Amino acid sequence: MRFSVTTICRRIALLFFFLLGFSQAYAQQPTPMGQYIRLSPEDKNRGLNGPQTNFYFATDTSTNYRNAGYFGQKLRPYLADNSEALEFLNDYRRQKSLHLAERLVFVGSVALYGQQVLAGDERQYFNNTQKVAAGVAVFSLIANVLISRNTNTHLLRAVETHNSMFPAARHGALWQRYRPTTVGMSATATGRPLLALSWQLH
Repeated sequence: MRFSVTTICRRIALLFFFLLGFSQAYAQQPTPMGQYIRLSPEDKNRGLNGPQTNFYFATDTSTNYRNAGYFGQKLRPYLADNSEALEFLNDYRRQKSLHLAERLVFVGSVALYGQQVLAGDERQYFNNTQKVAAGVAVFSLIANVLISRNTNTHLLRAVETHNSMFPAARHGALWQRYRPTTVGMSATATGRPLLALSWQLH
């Protein structure tokens, strides 16, 4: 089947315009980087010793909160253009890895203790193996307190560092820092009303 030169040129032109339109549409799609990140209301107020559950987040182009993943891995593409934010996220991943390892050690030590109860002909509750298992379990619980204390703050700082690149966030941060602590009314000696503002020094 033969095509004329005109037909071939038309088809090439149509293909060119199709690919051009497709590439423009693809380029207009929002990329993960460069978007303001909002944590869920329950998560953004987490502080020291907070629960070790997953964070949920949304972006400025979405209203649905999504799971950030156990290690915060689903946030990583959004922070890829901010090395400082990624460092905080890496710290969060490290702490979550330690927390997971601690939980495995604790469960293993409890399981070993329980296995030793029925290991002999009679039930045993404090043989040498059980002493070691109990000691490991207690050490694991103490380690859990130390590991979990600052874990959540690393992810919060990662998000705050990322959002600080946006002018609106910087303006909001300045307002939070410099806003007056009390607002009221006062009067001059002649009786003229005045607006009274005061700031608390830190």
